[in-house]
Amino acid sequence: MKAAIRMEVLKTRGRKIWLVVAVMMAVQLLWAGWTISNKDADDLIQGWMFFLYQFPMLNCIIMPVIAAVVASRLSDVEHQGQTFKLLETIIPANRIFDAKFIWGSIYMLGAALGQLAIMIGMGFALHFGGPVPWGALAGYLFFTVAVSLTIYAFQQVVSMLVPNQMVPMTLGLVGGFIGLFSMFFPQGFQKLILWSYYGVLMQVGMNWDEATRAVDFYWTAIDWSGFGLILVFFGLVYGIGRVLFVRREV
Repeated sequence: MKAAIRMEVLKTRGRKIWLVVAVMMAVQLLWAGWTISNKDADDLIQGWMFFLYQFPMLNCIIMPVIAAVVASRLSDVEHQGQTFKLLETIIPANRIFDAKFIWGSIYMLGAALGQLAIMIGMGFALHFGGPVPWGALAGYLFFTVAVSLTIYAFQQVVSMLVPNQMVPMTLGLVGGFIGLFSMFFPQGFQKLILWSYYGVLMQVGMNWDEATRAVDFYWTAIDWSGFGLILVFFGLVYGIGRVLFVRREV
C-alpha cells in the first residue's frame, strides 16, 4: 500500500492540486470577511454560532467542487495514458483504488482544516463574544470531514470509471447546488441527498424575525441518525465503487 500511495504522490507533483484547494479557501475567506463586515458589536456576540451556521451552507458548494477537482486530477493521468491496466500488472486494482482515496482524502482534510483556521482566526481577530466553543468547532471539523470524504468517494468512483472527466466535474457542481437548495426543504428530504448532509449535521439553528429582521442563532441537538446514514452511504459508495472498478479492470 505504501508503494501505491507513493506512486500517487509522485504523479500529482506539479499538477497544482493544492493550488485549487487554496483558491477555494481564499474564496471562503473572502466570503466570511464580507458577511461579517457589516456586523456590529451585538451581532459579534453570536459570531461563533454565525460561522457555524453559515460555513456548512457554503460547504454544500465549496467542498463538492474540491472533491470533484481532486478526484478528477488524480484519475485523468491514467485515463489520458490508458495506463490503468498497465498499473494493475504492478499493483492490484483494489490497492490502486484505496491509494487514490487515501491521497485524495488528504486534500479534503486540508480543506476542512483550512476552514477551521479561518473561523478561529477571524473569531479571535474580531473578538467574538463568549468563550471559544472548542467542542462545537471540533464537531464541525469531524462532521465536515465525514461528509466530505463520502462525497469524495462518490466523485472518485465516477472519475475512475468514466474517461470523460467533464462528467464527474458536472456531477460535483450540480450535486452541490442541489444540496444547497435542499436545505430549504424538510430534513427528511435532505437525508435523501448526499450533498445536503453538511446541513443535516449542523450544530446551530437560526430564528429570523420578519418584522424586525433580527436574526438569532441557537445550539441544536446533533442529528446522530443523520450521521449514521452518512456512514452507511460512505460504506455503500466506497464498497460498491471499489468492486465496480476492480471488475472493470479485470
